[in-house]
This record gives sequence, C-alpha cells and structure tokens, in this order.
Amino acid sequence: MKTEHTHMTECAAEAARVARGVRPEQLDTPVTPCAGWDVRGLVNHWVLYTSHGMEHRALRTEIPEELTTRDFTADADWAERYAAQLDRAVAAWSDPAAWEGEIGSGESATPAADTAAMLIEETALHGWDVARATGQEFRLSDEAAAHVLGIVESTAALYRQYEGFAGEVTVDPGADDFTRALALSGRDPRWTAAQV
Repeated sequence: MKTEHTHMTECAAEAARVARGVRPEQLDTPVTPCAGWDVRGLVNHWVLYTSHGMEHRALRTEIPEELTTRDFTADADWAERYAAQLDRAVAAWSDPAAWEGEIGSGESATPAADTAAMLIEETALHGWDVARATGQEFRLSDEAAAHVLGIVESTAALYRQYEGFAGEVTVDPGADDFTRALALSGRDPRWTAAQV
C-alpha cells in the first residue's frame, strides 16, 4: 500500500500542476485525445472522478448527485479547488484501512486495492489527455510510469471490452513506460490538437 500511495500522490500532484496550466480560453477547445469530448467536458469528468470520486471511494461513501452534474470549470479558481480536493482524496487513501476489503456491494464489489489502481490510472491517463489538449506535458517519474503501465496492462482487456479503451496504438519498441501505457490504453502518444 505504501508504494501504491506514493504513486497516487505523485499522479495527483502532476494532475494539479496540469490543471493550473489550463488557460480559461482553452476550456472551449472542441477537440481532445478523447473522441467526443471537448476540454471542458473532459476536465469536469477528470475533476469529478479523480478527486471527489477518489475521496468517496476511500471513505466508502457515494458521490453526491449534485457533483455529477456540476460544471466545476464555472468557478474561476476551479484548478485550485481541484488541487485542494486531490489533497483530501490522497489523504483519505493514506489510511491503511482504505486499502482493505472491498468497495461497493454485490456483483459490483471490487477489492479496494484494485479500485485505487484504477483511480491512479484514470488520474494519469486523463491527466495526459488534458495536458496534451492544452499544450502541456504530463510528467511522471520512471517508477510511477512503470506502475501506471502495470495497471493498464492488467485492465486494458476489460476496459476495451466495455469500450473504455480504444484499440492499442503501435509505438516504438523502445518507448518509455508511460508512452507504452498511453498506447496500450488506445491513446496515440503523438496526438496534438494541431493534427485534428
């Protein structure tokens, strides 16, 4: 749990940095690496699930319905609020008990550690989506990148089955781990807004 929490903390910090780099006018950009999503819609999804959702999963509570329809970007200081919520979420997962047992009930119950892994994956992958759509880079240490790749390798088939991931993109065999994670998740690491 300690190593995984370190990677969660790093991904959250990088997500906060990228969010602070999004300029207000970029929120209306109609294209992102996620087909069908504009930047505002992508950012709202990212904020909801990787900060509020991350905290609620750790606490075993439901995300309030009002959050699921909120336009977080309507607040001028949305990036700072996101950063603060990420801090709360990461703190909630610092409790070893959060990593024990299952989250959810019945057939939807998932081991807590698997849920945490998916949250780390979502924070990093959508963080890259937002970064690339707004002319930034999403940077991870080699250790965190390897961890994210491991998660993507273990979830890609399931995500693809439910159309959460597109088909794998071919990259150079010597590509770094984060590039390989992006490609395996169906993202083109070479994507730029200028190409669209």
